[in-house]
Amino acid sequence: MPVAGGTPLSLADIAARLGGDVLGDAETQIRQVATLASAGAGEIGFLTNLKYRSQLTTTRASAVIVAPDFADAVDLPRIVTKNPYAYYARLATLLNPRPAMAAGVHPSACCASEVPASASIGPQVTIGARVSLGEGVVLHAGCVLGDDVVIGAGSILYPNVSIYAGCEIGSNVILHSGVVIGADGFGFAPDQGQWIKIPQIGRVIIGDNIEIGASTTVDRGALDDTVIGDGSKIDNQIQIGHNCQIGKHCVIAACAAVAGSVTLQDNVIIGGAAMIAGHVTIASGAVISGGSLVMKNITRPGQYTSVFPLEEHGHWLHNAAQIRHLAKLAERVTELEKKLKNTNVEG
Repeated sequence: MPVAGGTPLSLADIAARLGGDVLGDAETQIRQVATLASAGAGEIGFLTNLKYRSQLTTTRASAVIVAPDFADAVDLPRIVTKNPYAYYARLATLLNPRPAMAAGVHPSACCASEVPASASIGPQVTIGARVSLGEGVVLHAGCVLGDDVVIGAGSILYPNVSIYAGCEIGSNVILHSGVVIGADGFGFAPDQGQWIKIPQIGRVIIGDNIEIGASTTVDRGALDDTVIGDGSKIDNQIQIGHNCQIGKHCVIAACAAVAGSVTLQDNVIIGGAAMIAGHVTIASGAVISGGSLVMKNITRPGQYTSVFPLEEHGHWLHNAAQIRHLAKLAERVTELEKKLKNTNVEG
């Protein structure tokens, strides 16, 4: 069962704050959001996927959020909006505000820098020298900030986040537990059978309004900085290599691996478990399907996929064997085309 929401709001109150058109009883009280299938009294459902359209007639929700095309598909009180999914997200935030953290510094925290009175510093937090924290920053238990770190106003670091020296985090950033920002990039020079470590002297610069999921790592640059643009959302357990340039409003799903010196232009979407080879540039608006391997530049927007559909193992082995011979087959086709052309000319 979902956690009960806070003070109920009428549909009229909700529309006054978030927009949208109310049809039906505008005084219907809403305390929480829910799916059409699970919603009950006092809850509002939403339709974003057409395969759930039939649930509009069976839901027990007190109200629903629908697009204009479905405004007449249900008799329940409803809010009509062009983007029901985004509306649901904003309403869920309105009904479920983040618990306020009390300002102050826990006695067990170790702070070598001045902390704003509005900041909340939890147990066992370590803050290095010359660190700059904005107003209202929240550092949960066990966070570690190296020297010369900058964190903008309103940012939240959940337990055990580590920010290496010199890195900069913007305003209203959320870093979930176990995130590591600014560890050394994977830089080693070969020398007579050995690997010589290359000092990583760049930083990581993270813009505003960014969210990074649990246990994700962003490596510092070797020379230039690793940069993540404003508004980007990065899921759990992702590796972002040194010198990467991630544009604004990019989305990277869980377990993706982005090698060093990759450039993602604005509004790129990377599916889960995708792999991006080093020094690749992906154009603004491109969508990389989950599990795909990107080995070369992508210069145009659109969706790109490089994975085989799942099939029975024996069939997969047979197809994989045929792929090994594609080059030879292409050569044979070219030769046959030449012979056919010559025959036609002679005839």
